[in-house]
Amino acid sequence: MNIANYIEHTLLKQNATQNELINLFEEAKKYNFIGVCINSCNIKSAKDYLKDTPIKIVTVVGFPLGSCLTSVKAFEAKKSIELGANEIDMVINVQSIKDKNYNYTLNDIKEVKSVCNNIPLKVIIETDLLTKEEIIKACQIIIESKADFAKTSTGFVKNGVGAKVEDIQLMNEILKNSNVKIKASGGIKTKEQAIKLINAGAVRLGTSSGTQIINC
Repeated sequence: MNIANYIEHTLLKQNATQNELINLFEEAKKYNFIGVCINSCNIKSAKDYLKDTPIKIVTVVGFPLGSCLTSVKAFEAKKSIELGANEIDMVINVQSIKDKNYNYTLNDIKEVKSVCNNIPLKVIIETDLLTKEEIIKACQIIIESKADFAKTSTGFVKNGVGAKVEDIQLMNEILKNSNVKIKASGGIKTKEQAIKLINAGAVRLGTSSGTQIINC
């Protein structure tokens, strides 16, 4: 198993410096990671450093809370794509799931999907904040929305665990007969962890520990 083919090398912290970003891009090239996941203000830098490579530029929308207006998420996605993003990771409106306002959840995703055209859309459901039943419902809504991926976590929940094997297994059970794939993210730091998540059904791994995982 070539784990590099699964890893989106990630740097989303708000105090990231340009030197740290350049290092991220150079590591992505060195290890042939499938992509980098960065904030939208850094898309131009990513394009400059990753030109003539197959490495995907992934950016986040409504990050990390998912609580902004749907129109804001759609605008952010549209502008990110215009700048050169190859994939969009949006944060679900967790409140709407908790309140069982499922039409809002669905429309929130569909509005962003509508501006993506052929650009893959991943929907971050923030598993640390959801019950088992809410994870199932979120996955069902993602299928209905025709988004491309369900993603576990932002990695920004205080005291959150992030990607758990049991959550991936549950998501896979709901999504396995659909076209929706799974991205595991949040707290992935070891090769053993990565392999377990892949075996549970994840086809992408979002992690800031990509080089550590490859080298351990």
